[in-house]
Amino acid sequence: MARGEHDYDDIPGTFVFDQQRSRQGYGINMFCMSLMQDENRKAFKADEAEYLKKFNLTPEQTEAVLTRDYNRMLELGGNIYFTAKLGATDGHSFRHLAAVMTGSTQDDYASMMLGGGRSVEGNRSKSGRFDKPAGVAAKSRAKTAGARKAGKAKAGSKPKTRAKTSKKSKK
Repeated sequence: MARGEHDYDDIPGTFVFDQQRSRQGYGINMFCMSLMQDENRKAFKADEAEYLKKFNLTPEQTEAVLTRDYNRMLELGGNIYFTAKLGATDGHSFRHLAAVMTGSTQDDYASMMLGGGRSVEGNRSKSGRFDKPAGVAAKSRAKTAGARKAGKAKAGSKPKTRAKTSKKSKK
């Protein structure tokens, strides 16, 4: 069964784990989940290609696992949280995997995330049909910057709350 097209397929660098990808990636995700058990990790590391035969993977999925092509695994139905178990089996942190998947160093990836994440500029749509008109984007950025300067919208901060006073203390 061929995968149908969706509006969200137009987002650059993103593979949405939807119902179709879930079905497509069942084998690859079950393989990754099997790595939660020490005996399975040992069996996989002893003979990776042989171990993978238990999971009815497509040749493309098998190749993606053996070459540790995490982006390809996601494209072929892998769930990021399951595929991270493969990275952990290889002794890698999630930060390492994310850096590899984005083509950056771990420090550059961490800096980008701490700085608010990937810029939306150039990342809204492959076709350009979901990009905001330039005037709308500029107004939105100016409004956000103005709110931050006024202290109303600090990234990652919680809204300030007033201390509650009881009726008795007002008397």
